[in-house]
Amino acid sequence: MSDEKKRIPTDAAPALSHNPFGALKGLKDALPAGPAPKAGKPAPEKKAPPKAVVRMERAGRNGKEVTVIEQLALSPKERETWLKQLKGALGCGGSIEEEGALVIQGDHRERVAEWLKKQGVKQVSVG
Repeated sequence: MSDEKKRIPTDAAPALSHNPFGALKGLKDALPAGPAPKAGKPAPEKKAPPKAVVRMERAGRNGKEVTVIEQLALSPKERETWLKQLKGALGCGGSIEEEGALVIQGDHRERVAEWLKKQGVKQVSVG
């Protein structure tokens, strides 16, 4: 025998393709049905807080303006979610203060009030 390896022509390669799951395709119909999904309670709808106070603040911030959103009755996780969405909508930075107030960089009182109303907050006080 010669030392040459047997070569397969390149035009025959698609015909020789190997699908390891090809044999399982026929067995799909023979499988038993899985458990039926449980009919439980639907997920409760998240309600927006009933009110919020929006104000601009400069004191204690080296003259920089920030918009402070207070009196939002939200859980800490919901506050983080709202802050992230608000920062994305306004295109600015922000943080959560220790008291639970959302702080947005810059004077965005009117825009924040509009955004809060779209989120379902019924009473928004702008100061």
